[in-house]
Amino acid sequence: MITNVTLTTKERYLLEDQKTHEEQCVLKYDNYSNLATDTELKSIFKNLSQKEKEHLQTINQLLNGEIPSVNQSSSGSQQQGSQTQNMQMQNSQSNSQMQNSQAQNSQASNSQQNQQGQAQQVSSGQSSSGSFNLTDKEMCIDMLSTEKYISGTYNTAIFEFKDPRIRDVLNHIQKEEQKHGETLFLYMQSKGMYN
Repeated sequence: MITNVTLTTKERYLLEDQKTHEEQCVLKYDNYSNLATDTELKSIFKNLSQKEKEHLQTINQLLNGEIPSVNQSSSGSQQQGSQTQNMQMQNSQSNSQMQNSQAQNSQASNSQQNQQGQAQQVSSGQSSSGSFNLTDKEMCIDMLSTEKYISGTYNTAIFEFKDPRIRDVLNHIQKEEQKHGETLFLYMQSKGMYN
């Protein structure tokens, strides 16, 4: 780890923005992991929250004038990639099973889908306590949009830093943010949430 890196005012402001984004991601993922109804989605949200906490720690190190080694985090990225591949295989198997089941029970399935659609419409509105209830799909859409936005802000920030080592660290985080988006996309696709 390299220390005593001096940041320009602009670089510091950009990192402060990224810090705020990462804090919001952690809050959202933690909140959504408690609200999600699907256990697989709960697990995805918890895992992504942990990765965002690592990003937040990295940003704080940069703000303190330290440049962390990108290689330290790359094993987490590889692990995330293998988790994504495993999820793809499981989702493919799950989709095949679901298609076979739907072919056998199309009338029952249509009736069940209508009931689920009505239940989702009711649950996505306001509850009697006045709080807003989100569906798993709405939480996924929100987090996918958030990941897209944050990836874009890293893309902009990367070009504003004079030190190539800091650019490499930010580029590494951006790649991980893209992997988070891919994880959410694959989950949504496997559940028929992404058309």
